[in-house]
Amino acid sequence: MMIPGAATEAAQAAAGHRGGRPADAAFVIARLEEAGETLLSLPATGWSTRLRTSSLDIVRSALENYGWSESRVRPPVPSSARITQMDEAYAWIRAIPVENYVLRRIVGARSLINPVTGRYVFPWRRLGAALGADHKAVQRWHGQGIAMIVAALARPDAGCFADASGAQSGGRQAAFPVRPAFG
Repeated sequence: MMIPGAATEAAQAAAGHRGGRPADAAFVIARLEEAGETLLSLPATGWSTRLRTSSLDIVRSALENYGWSESRVRPPVPSSARITQMDEAYAWIRAIPVENYVLRRIVGARSLINPVTGRYVFPWRRLGAALGADHKAVQRWHGQGIAMIVAALARPDAGCFADASGAQSGGRQAAFPVRPAFG
């Protein structure tokens, strides 16, 4: 099912426009946080090679049979439109040069929002401890990474970030790894 105007909105968002105005830092941060929430909302289950013993009635404990098991709250599965927007927003991280891989990791890690609680998965102080730096420096580096994305989206050739398949347009090679390195 095609949503009317979705292609136009996606193209404008990928080009860095919102309502006819160029993208700013608040817009980029909001889109990246929405993408992080969408990413963490995706189901982590699927076919596995391991034996699923939880489906065997013999293994279940008496507490589970009487309803004493704790159920895990899961967010709803995101729509395909949100997944497409997530891919577009995470493609923007390619605007940060590979040499600044720390900035890429900070921007990517900070974008992860727990969909159930709405809290950041990596607060500033935890990022600072992981990098061995002050949390204020991490905030400054995050701002520098976001500024690089905003500047890249403001360029006339910003459409190269719209391709979610990983290849940039214009014959240039993609300068990002296939697997995100957020962890």
